[in-house]
Amino acid sequence: MGKKDYYKILNISNKANDREIKRAYKRLAVKYHPDRNQNSKISEKKFKQIKEAYEILINKEKREAYDRYGHSAFDQNSSNNEFHENFTHSSDFGDIFGDVFGDIFGNNRTSQRGSDLQYNLKLNLEEAVKGTIKEIYIPSLKTCHSCNGSKTQPGTKPQICTTCNGNGNIQMRKGFFTVQQTCPYCQGKGKFIKNPCRTCHGNGRIKISKKLSIKIPPGVDNNDKIRLNNEGEIGENGESSGDLYIKIKVNKHSIFKREKNNLFCEIPISFSMAALGGIVEVPTLHGKIKLKIPPETQSNKSFRIPNKGVQSIKKNYVGDLFCTVVVETPINLNKIQKKLLYELGNSLEGNKGEKNNPRSKRFFDGIKKFFDSLTK
Repeated sequence: MGKKDYYKILNISNKANDREIKRAYKRLAVKYHPDRNQNSKISEKKFKQIKEAYEILINKEKREAYDRYGHSAFDQNSSNNEFHENFTHSSDFGDIFGDVFGDIFGNNRTSQRGSDLQYNLKLNLEEAVKGTIKEIYIPSLKTCHSCNGSKTQPGTKPQICTTCNGNGNIQMRKGFFTVQQTCPYCQGKGKFIKNPCRTCHGNGRIKISKKLSIKIPPGVDNNDKIRLNNEGEIGENGESSGDLYIKIKVNKHSIFKREKNNLFCEIPISFSMAALGGIVEVPTLHGKIKLKIPPETQSNKSFRIPNKGVQSIKKNYVGDLFCTVVVETPINLNKIQKKLLYELGNSLEGNKGEKNNPRSKRFFDGIKKFFDSLTK
């Protein structure tokens, strides 16, 4: 079965320039790289095809030969041996691979910084607004006290890998390609542990539960993150620790709803207070205040109370408190209360609602006009 077209392998046009070829190669090689697809024969095969296509198309002379003769230009058994001879002294693929991927994969044998951790911390609204101090326990890793991170039993040392001679990589020659691969025996470390530490089982680190005291600044909001440097997992072989990210989760409040730096709440008032006006006590996160309700206040009227919201965590700014009044219909009325309301209702209907219920009058007048237009 013939080989697949190199241009199709990289998913590019046969008119693609060098920049487009490198971009396509980098994207596909990252996707199918063996380090990211361990034990996948399909990815390994795909990665080899991508490397082969790139090596041919990125080289001007090889690409011209491929465009003219196809795969036969590089077949040693082909009649086009003159082209094969001209290309056998090309640079190793390992050099090209290093140029394109050096900044992505780095050296397999270098020690790595410890992993970052995330902890979801739940707060109530008061704690988020005013700030607080929380003690938390997080699972973490620390250097093994038995081997001091060497991973070997006391008195022993890691041994040089005889498969790669301590290089961490092995090279395989395939035609005019020299393919560099991670050593399968030492996994790229260049050394192996013959006598692993019994305490950490050759990991160099042990699991612990770490207690931390976290200072929460005033004004944090839902999904905000606080970074604690070097409080993540400890790195291997003496490398620095990762960071710990505290992700804030603010619980719902029974009274207030927060939107950025503003707070919102509903204040129920009686029918008589809405009509005659009065004073109502309003809760804030810093104590009670008095709010004046003007006469003839309608339900869902919103009152803004400046500087009673949340102080911004980044700026010297305090949000506002918005109180929406909801007129509550009285229930469980006795006979006297019902009689008084009945008499009030009759007195309000006496002037057809023109003065006392203007919204109702406009609504029912609109209904009348609507039905009158249907009959015309």
